[in-house]
Amino acid sequence: MEILIKAAQFFLSLSILIILHELGHFMFARLFNTRVEKFYLFFNPWFTLFKIKKGETEFGLGWLPLGGYVKISGMIDESMDKDQMSQEPQPWEFRSKPAWQRLLIMLGGVMVNFVLALVIYASMLFSWGERYLPAENLTYGIHADSLAREIGLRHGDHIVSLDNREVDQFFQITPAIVLDKVNNIQVNRDGEKVNISVPDDIIPKLLGGTPFIDMRIPFIVNGFPENSRAEEAGIREGDKIVGLDGQEIPYFLEFREEIMTRGNQEVTVTVERDGELVDIPVVVPEEGLIGVIPVGELSRFFDLRTVEYSFFEAIPAGITKGMATFSSYLKQLRMIFSPQTGAYKSLGGFITIGSIFPGAWDWQMFWNMTAFLSIVLAIMNVLPIPALDGGHVMFLVYEMVSGRKPSDKFMEYAQLTGMLILLSLILYANGNDIVRLFR
Repeated sequence: MEILIKAAQFFLSLSILIILHELGHFMFARLFNTRVEKFYLFFNPWFTLFKIKKGETEFGLGWLPLGGYVKISGMIDESMDKDQMSQEPQPWEFRSKPAWQRLLIMLGGVMVNFVLALVIYASMLFSWGERYLPAENLTYGIHADSLAREIGLRHGDHIVSLDNREVDQFFQITPAIVLDKVNNIQVNRDGEKVNISVPDDIIPKLLGGTPFIDMRIPFIVNGFPENSRAEEAGIREGDKIVGLDGQEIPYFLEFREEIMTRGNQEVTVTVERDGELVDIPVVVPEEGLIGVIPVGELSRFFDLRTVEYSFFEAIPAGITKGMATFSSYLKQLRMIFSPQTGAYKSLGGFITIGSIFPGAWDWQMFWNMTAFLSIVLAIMNVLPIPALDGGHVMFLVYEMVSGRKPSDKFMEYAQLTGMLILLSLILYANGNDIVRLFR
């Protein structure tokens, strides 16, 4: 059921973004009296699921969910309609319009996607505000995973700044280290300021999914899965686990690290119950997990910060959030084209994108992801690759600067080359998804 909910959110989000993107092209084309022959959600090779004719335009639903398209008269696009291009140009055709009008038609989809993201962010801030965990409110400090400990971080450190720039949101620390190429982390350790150097080779490891830092939270039992060794041994819901074999370990992630080294052993788990310490023997199964579901509500342990916005405050705040997301994704894209970072290995396709939606329907998360994907779609479409909007824009800018229009034959070859590049990228990204499924 969880997979179906993720898939439903993904396809709804994708459909909204595709329709509005193509609507951007459609509106500018009609504004300049350019005929639009087809407007399709999803591609329709060989057959169409649904179609209806309205005026000069056929609106339809294809079956291949790799995008959508509008077929504009007199334009070399993915339809590769050579017959139309071999005839004399007509006044209503794309190729008959001035270069500045053709440029706006091609940028229409990108502009709509970018504006849509800003509108969604502003609407979300007005409706729900912004709630986050300030780094300064991390009461128990960080949990330093093995990679963090390698560079000198310790359990309980409080991260106060990155390259002497103050840290605000805790969950932005790791992305900032990756995207901003942070050289030093400043932490508060037992009342003293300590400077931690960040080696260059940490970025490929972080991009590869190696755990780095997390929240350090007390280990309070919230429930048990089926066949729980902990429940069978007598651990109860509400118990606070504070130790293992006489060693004081009151934090969840540190306890889990230690218990996973005790597979097929009997251990003594110390819990705090009604103000008293109780020692409980537990036989640890081979995989090292005793079967305890911890309390995971952040508000139980930390003071979360909520910022409320009025209607007029939400507009500039939404624009700021959208621009920050735009800048962040450009940095991620730059890393993908930098082989030394290894970021290209993390490139994912539809499975990766679909998996970032929550397993339960959450409108706030849905709109947040839709806004993010709208910015991604805008950036990806404006890349100077033939067959993408950016490829057409590149040739139009060349025409406007040089005064010379590329020949139709050149545009046909460029379109075909671009389609091959895109197909290769799609196969590579989705191939990465499949490989990850079997790891």
